[in-house]
Amino acid sequence: MRKIQTDDLIPIIKDLCKKACYELEIELVDKLKESFEEEESKLGKEVLDELIHNAEYAKENQIACCQDTGITFVHMEIGQGVVWEGMYLNDAVNEGVRQGYGEGYLRKSVVGDPLIRENTGDNTPAVIRTDIVEGDKVKIVVMPKGAGSENMSRLKMLTPADGSEGIKKFVLETIKLAGGKACPPLIVGVGIGGTMDHAAWLSKKALQRPLGEANKAGHLMKLELELLEEINKTGIGPLGLGGRVTALDVNIETFPCHIASLPVSVNIQCNSSRHATETI
Repeated sequence: MRKIQTDDLIPIIKDLCKKACYELEIELVDKLKESFEEEESKLGKEVLDELIHNAEYAKENQIACCQDTGITFVHMEIGQGVVWEGMYLNDAVNEGVRQGYGEGYLRKSVVGDPLIRENTGDNTPAVIRTDIVEGDKVKIVVMPKGAGSENMSRLKMLTPADGSEGIKKFVLETIKLAGGKACPPLIVGVGIGGTMDHAAWLSKKALQRPLGEANKAGHLMKLELELLEEINKTGIGPLGLGGRVTALDVNIETFPCHIASLPVSVNIQCNSSRHATETI
């Protein structure tokens, strides 16, 4: 068994909050540059060029690449050989978020009650998801999620008879409804199976997959490619101003489900696909 002090998480979470908002992954910036070459629309090219320069400027100057620094989603894969000591785990995570958003001059966007709408003032509480895995390590992913993309996400309970074509129809319908509101070019996470709530989690988990890494199952890889092609035929383009590049990637995650169910969730991520990861 490996003992870890929960207090040790605080500076890690703090730094991951800042890094996620300041530094877009190299693979994402490279994909934007590749998309710039592929884009035929003059306005679309101008938008992509600005997004690339914005990402580079944010990293160089250690400032947020987008003013919407999101609600903080924290996913932790915890090895079953880990024993926690110290303060309550969720409290440690939230303290890290509190410090990160304070020291990093990141916008506080969380309201304590969804109806009363009073800002908590420190971007807590974070949305925390934990999974137990093999081993004695802890993988931490901090993913700030802006409202522009999150608000355009959808879930639908299809029937098994709807099959792949029903899934494609629903995903494309979701992208068309989103239009430019989700700040394309997008990364599109699709969760299929499980239950209603689990499909939603799968679609968010799909957004954590490295850019360009296809699903290992052949039929799902094929569906990802078909969806990406169809999405990029919509003409929505960068920031919804028209063009070829509406999405950079489509990632599908699945889970077994009931014989009478086919839950499908689409979680959209904007062009600033922000997440930072550390394993301890």
